[in-house]
Amino acid sequence: MTQMSRIVRGQPAEACQTAGLPADKWALLDALTLVADRHGLNHRSLTVLRALLTFFPGRDLPADPGAGMVYPSNRTLSARLNGMPESTLRRHLAALVRSGLIARRDSANCKRFARVGGVVFGFDLSPLARAAASIAEMADDARAEAHRVAALRARLAAARQNALDDGRDPDDPLLEHVRLCLRRKLSSDVLRALVTAVETTLPDPRPCAPTVETSASDSRNERHIQATDKSISVRIQPVDKTLPKDPDISDVLSSCREYQNFFPTRHPDWPQLVSTADRLHPMMGIDAEVYRQASSVIGERGAAVSVLCMLESMAQIRSPGAYLRALCKRAEKGSFNLAGMLTTARRARLSADNCPVT
Repeated sequence: MTQMSRIVRGQPAEACQTAGLPADKWALLDALTLVADRHGLNHRSLTVLRALLTFFPGRDLPADPGAGMVYPSNRTLSARLNGMPESTLRRHLAALVRSGLIARRDSANCKRFARVGGVVFGFDLSPLARAAASIAEMADDARAEAHRVAALRARLAAARQNALDDGRDPDDPLLEHVRLCLRRKLSSDVLRALVTAVETTLPDPRPCAPTVETSASDSRNERHIQATDKSISVRIQPVDKTLPKDPDISDVLSSCREYQNFFPTRHPDWPQLVSTADRLHPMMGIDAEVYRQASSVIGERGAAVSVLCMLESMAQIRSPGAYLRALCKRAEKGSFNLAGMLTTARRARLSADNCPVT
């Protein structure tokens, strides 16, 4: 199923551009996450937009002007956003209005309310549905660009490693420039030019020795016989490189509930939890490369559970990306404790639930 068919159910992109068709608000928001910077938005603005979408009943967002009105107060929005300061909330609401993805209709006293007869003052979400075609197209372009960048970065890293294997000085200016570029986010055009320059300058990888076909016939080759003194032999223990054991899903669901405010699911299973974490980590400020590293080191489910646990205590985490990288280092050393993270998340949630409201 294509991105457009997920956003506008059963309708091609051409029809979406010419008719006021409803759009799947959650699929549309997922596509917008990939191209938020092109609309002048960040992950916090998308979090506010997600909260606005929760006030509209149903998944299908109408494209007719004025048909997607919601009218929550700033206090209600702040509560749904886990206590976001109203000054921050107003700033992100203004950014959403400037992007043209939502429209604001104020009453005489700038309050938001609805009256009998169809008079509603608040935010109109229908511009988001009308922009579904362009957002889906930009999201497809962003995915294609990400694949191109990943392929070029792999070629660049391989060329650098081949040069090092051939004995080239690691302090070589070109190799140092490549190392620094691999730590930055560069476009495919810049990476392609750099790959061309590196592959034409650095030597080719060391050629492999030709394979010689041997025979197992005793008449032509004498087989190697090794006499081993078993009294002094040392048995080498294999290194355990298995991923951390996945926790029970019931423990995860009982410990991590904050994600339900963003992605409500009745009966979540492991694929849904992994998909939720994959959509949550950019909203939390975790780079895609850091999350991919965590998935390879901790495992796909372990990385997802780590993100869900981090969401439970986001107020105490200054840099979520650095926090997840630290968890990866612990996992590489064998000291990563996923069950302990779940216990901490459960205690934090119970403490918040039992805290008296003053």
